[in-house]
Amino acid sequence: MIRAQTEWVVTKRGGRTAPFDASLIGRAISNAFRAELNLADNQPLDDEIRMEIPEMVESVANEIASAASTDAGVEVEKIQDVVEMMLMRRGHYRIARRYIVYRAERAKLRALRGSSDLVEESESIKSTTPRFHVILTDGTKVPFDEARILARLSDACRGLEGDCSAEALLEEVMRSIFDGISVEELYRAMILAARTRIERDPAYDTVASRLMLKIIYNDALGNAPSDVNELNQLYVDRFPKFLEDGIAAKRLTPDLHKFDLNRIALALEPKRDHLFQYLGLQAIFDRYLLHIGGRRIETPQYFWMRVSMGLAIQEEGDATGRAIEFYNILSSFRFTSATPTLFNSATLHPQLSSCYLSTVNDDLDHIFKCVADNAKLSKWAGGLGNDWTQIRATNSHISGTNGQSQGVIPFLKVVNDTAVAVNQGGKRKGAVCSYLETWHMDVEEFLDLRKNTGDDRRRTHDMHTANWIPDLFMRRVREDAEWTLFSPNDVPDLHDLYGHDFEKRYAEYERMTETGEIKLFRRISAVELWRKMLTRLFETGHPWITWKDASNLRSPQDHVGVVHSSNLCTEILLNTSRDETAVCNLGSVNLKLHIVDGQLDLGMLEETVRTAMRMLDNVIDINYYPTPEARNSNTKHRPVGLGIMGFQDALLAQGISYASMQAVEFADASMEAISYFAILASSELAGERGRYGSYTGSKWDRGLLPIDTLDLYEKERGIPVEVDRQARLDWQVVRNSIAANGMRNSNVMAIAPTATISTIIGVSQSIEPSYKHLYVKSNLSGEFTQVNRQLVDDLKAVDLWDADMLESLKYYDGSVQEIERIPDELKARYLTAFEVEPKWTIECAAHRQKWIDMGQSLNLYLAEPSGKKLHEMYMLAWERGLKTTYYLRTLAATQVEKSTVDVNKFGIQPRWMKNASASGDIQVDREPAATMVTPGESCNLDGDCEACQ
Repeated sequence: MIRAQTEWVVTKRGGRTAPFDASLIGRAISNAFRAELNLADNQPLDDEIRMEIPEMVESVANEIASAASTDAGVEVEKIQDVVEMMLMRRGHYRIARRYIVYRAERAKLRALRGSSDLVEESESIKSTTPRFHVILTDGTKVPFDEARILARLSDACRGLEGDCSAEALLEEVMRSIFDGISVEELYRAMILAARTRIERDPAYDTVASRLMLKIIYNDALGNAPSDVNELNQLYVDRFPKFLEDGIAAKRLTPDLHKFDLNRIALALEPKRDHLFQYLGLQAIFDRYLLHIGGRRIETPQYFWMRVSMGLAIQEEGDATGRAIEFYNILSSFRFTSATPTLFNSATLHPQLSSCYLSTVNDDLDHIFKCVADNAKLSKWAGGLGNDWTQIRATNSHISGTNGQSQGVIPFLKVVNDTAVAVNQGGKRKGAVCSYLETWHMDVEEFLDLRKNTGDDRRRTHDMHTANWIPDLFMRRVREDAEWTLFSPNDVPDLHDLYGHDFEKRYAEYERMTETGEIKLFRRISAVELWRKMLTRLFETGHPWITWKDASNLRSPQDHVGVVHSSNLCTEILLNTSRDETAVCNLGSVNLKLHIVDGQLDLGMLEETVRTAMRMLDNVIDINYYPTPEARNSNTKHRPVGLGIMGFQDALLAQGISYASMQAVEFADASMEAISYFAILASSELAGERGRYGSYTGSKWDRGLLPIDTLDLYEKERGIPVEVDRQARLDWQVVRNSIAANGMRNSNVMAIAPTATISTIIGVSQSIEPSYKHLYVKSNLSGEFTQVNRQLVDDLKAVDLWDADMLESLKYYDGSVQEIERIPDELKARYLTAFEVEPKWTIECAAHRQKWIDMGQSLNLYLAEPSGKKLHEMYMLAWERGLKTTYYLRTLAATQVEKSTVDVNKFGIQPRWMKNASASGDIQVDREPAATMVTPGESCNLDGDCEACQ
């Protein structure tokens, strides 16, 4: 029989009993509401809540009546359990969470002070004043709410509960809290907590990206709702305001009004925001999303749509439809335009081109005009390549003053300092690469420009350098013959000659030195000069190795000029002259996304390439040209550079090791398909829009495709290019289209480094093998732990991913090769860049190169460098017909964070404590080796240019 409430008994924690008092329950519930709503004691609760509290008390009383009516009574903990369940049944989840948190806090206090009863609990909920306060965006100061933070973290972990712990993240966040913390700082603390755990499980990257989206939404959309449908509607509703705000602030062009904005807004896909990994979101937040007064006005999808509208702005017919077509390719990560296009599309200064190449004439006016042009081009985020071969050498005669020249080096110092002084669109210092041909008398000083010793007035610590090498020099090295250095004013036509013509004229000039007709020259051993090139490359990372003859003999534009150099990242090969500054517009196909069910999806790839080529061609007409020479060149020839990224990821998606013939075959087949679709798309654009201005007489016009020019090059140099000419596709279709329509673009393909855009979309860089499977990536947005998600997934599949595996991966510098637990099949697939023999990287590149009309940014990795290995590696690259190479990477002490590795656990000295040393006959000056690079830097050692990225 149930007794009257006045006879009920409550058992306290110490075992004593007390009469039941329903008012204490009401007070506890009331204080929980007050605490959640940040109400002072003298502030009344909402009438609806006040009326509901007695109902809740009655509900609790009814549930405990049977137990409370016994002599033993009901335990106070049971009453509190019932209160929690009642609050949740009535939908007061946040109040219940607050109640739970404070119960836990009181339990800790009881461990120190002894028991408390229901009265103490009810008082503590309200009387425990938070030590911290949060400053809202409007300046309002409110108490810090731990339960609310836990709710946010739990929401970010939604669907990932098996891999992520909101409670563990909360514990990390609490270490970062301070009084007066802002809402954004609070989110940053949550993000940091997630970031620190990414190495444990990549699922925490998803948590961090969800939290990062909250920051972006709060900036761009206001207090964005948590409900997906409400957010999607707000996305659509706010888009016109985003455009109006951008136009009013002079960030966007008013020409965007031409589009059907309702149709554009309805095409937005907010769910694609979740395709980003955290690092990609942080990158676009820091440098790509438009902002006004520090507040981002773009969401990720507004960003992609803004870029798309900018690229479709001069489309005839259905421009809105084209913008949506572009948006769907970009926002799904199938293709990404290069950084300058992402920075500047649809702005008042749409400088969308990536690369500028110029040649400098041997007169003072033109020298300083080119320096000024560098400044103008760099201002708008262009990467620069300058050819300085025509500048007369040191001690050559100057007829105007009857004096002697100081050579090219002092002018390069000016170029260096200009690049530092003028930054790229306000985002980072400018970047330039200077090229010099190997027969120039100042070449040995040129090799020393990046040294840290010597006369600093003849050093360029911030400028990149590259050797522009004729094949004749490579043959002299093979033959251990002499090499003659000249001043360009004595041999003025060598600069424009290549192949047999160069060899014939060079031999004539050498004879003229014997007859005394040329007095200023120097003979040296070709092998010694080559050794010095490789030595400086090893020590300082410069000058890079690029080849003049392959670049020119295979150029489609050999009928209207000469390729005098490459660009900043060594993939662009275009003619330059006094009247033409070559320009290239870049973008890259995400190869990984085109692997479907373990195979390359040719249908999807064709669609992507066709749309990408249209976007790239549009850039030429939309582009803002900082100099008339750039406009002249780009509008006449219309070159574009379609490249790839995610090659390593595409291999992993097929279960292929980089160090295998399967990888070489995939490199060949995938590049053939891209070449096929890109050339065909350009030809079809010519049918729609007209041929490029200098088409007549080009290799295209003569019926020669890139694959055909490989035979021409082989015949010219007289040394076999050992790359098969196998084709898988019906190229007659392409040949017929060119014969009927011509070509819209003089050049079509170039593989850029993609260091930044690959980070944005979360795939492996360009054609690079994996650097490490665990490392710390550094860029302008900070330092970020990177772990190979595919590896973690594969290890989870065989139940091998655990704390011990993480420790082993750290100990072994992000390599799996010496971890005994890992199966051999996974070890073969997951080689790092330094574990892949250079021959495989070169073979893959050579099989791509036969399909490409320009070049590739090809980094070469060597784990144990020696003079012999370097010689063999670069000689192989030349023999296989490569046009250019980029950085030489040699292995140094690991860059993986080691602070958490338990050294004693392994019982031996960790490899990261050992000093790496280079051996062999290379002559090394003991300077800091710039080639011992940090992870994530694929454009250059300072990470100072994003033009090609």
